[in-house]
Amino acid sequence: MDTLVRSFESKFGALPTHRVRSPLRICPLGAHVDHQDGKVTGMALAEAIDFVFRADDSGYLRVQSNDFPDEEYFHLDQVPEMIPTYWGNYLRGAVLSLQRDYKLHRGVDGVIRGRLPIGGLSSSAAVTTAYLLALCEVNGISPSQRELIAYSHWVETGFIGLNNGILDQSANILSRDGHLMVMDCSTEEARLVPRSASMPPFDIVVVYSGISTSLIQTDYNNRVEECKVAAWTLQEAAGLPVTPFSRVKMRDIPREAYESHRDVLAGRFARRAEHFFSELDRVDAGVTAWERGDIVSFGNAMFASGESSIVNYESGCPELTTIYTILRETRGVYGARFSGAGYRGCCIGVCDPAYRDSIRESVAKRYPAAHRDYADRFQIHFVATADGAAVEPL
Repeated sequence: MDTLVRSFESKFGALPTHRVRSPLRICPLGAHVDHQDGKVTGMALAEAIDFVFRADDSGYLRVQSNDFPDEEYFHLDQVPEMIPTYWGNYLRGAVLSLQRDYKLHRGVDGVIRGRLPIGGLSSSAAVTTAYLLALCEVNGISPSQRELIAYSHWVETGFIGLNNGILDQSANILSRDGHLMVMDCSTEEARLVPRSASMPPFDIVVVYSGISTSLIQTDYNNRVEECKVAAWTLQEAAGLPVTPFSRVKMRDIPREAYESHRDVLAGRFARRAEHFFSELDRVDAGVTAWERGDIVSFGNAMFASGESSIVNYESGCPELTTIYTILRETRGVYGARFSGAGYRGCCIGVCDPAYRDSIRESVAKRYPAAHRDYADRFQIHFVATADGAAVEPL
């Protein structure tokens, strides 16, 4: 943090007044179902996006990223348009999101950084929350956690153009250390399930593939559309009221309707539906295992989620699949799956801390041999869990 404060002072000639710690997140179970109003789980990580800032009374926003070149600089009254893949989009979107409900009078000067490789840990949600909290702080706005989630979600859907659900924002904002956040995306109701006292210690292992690409450039939105086609087809086959395509979701389909009419689905649409309904079962089983402190069963549900993500949801890339396979075959790893949308970035796992060295050795031996282009770019981290995002004075 001292380094970030010095960077701020060097750039702006003054000290920052506040800091936002906005954590990266993992979703142990509930893969690819949030955008279909499914059930999801989340945990915030001790690794976070850090943003130090102070108010700018003239209404300008001037932010330097320590992870990307250039600075973002504009006035509240002249927010630039979205530029695909540009890091400054999240600041622009945060301003526009709040301006839908509030008149902002003060901008911010700030410096932002992350410590883990981005891609799959929802750094976008973490960055957006950081900007929103800073703008709220300097403008005297006090949104509820639910409102903050909604403002952050709009940035990605209404401004960036990604058809995702609210998992990332919810895990980033609602999480508490020592708890598993469980959310039903159809109602947006969330609960924090405390870790059982009988559960053994565990680490979160994060293996970065070396690949970072915007989700706009992947099949993410295509998968969302395929889920909607499957849901629409099932509604018609089951004689259910047909929802307009723009609003239809897999959660609209009762389980009994799916079981009775699943044969009408073919190919990829059948696989998307199978992943959705089986993932709901894995979330329920995983939460039950968490509540009783059964880390082995919890991990097995993660492995099964990872397998379905590959076979039924067809996300991933060869590099991530290799990492998943390595973790699955390595002693001391309770469970693993792709993180985030699973098209680039990281594979995450839950593991026994006693096996850190052997897990590191296994990945370091097998991954570079299989993917030489990323031999000098992949990384392995062992991370603890933490509380959700917060702003505090310096």
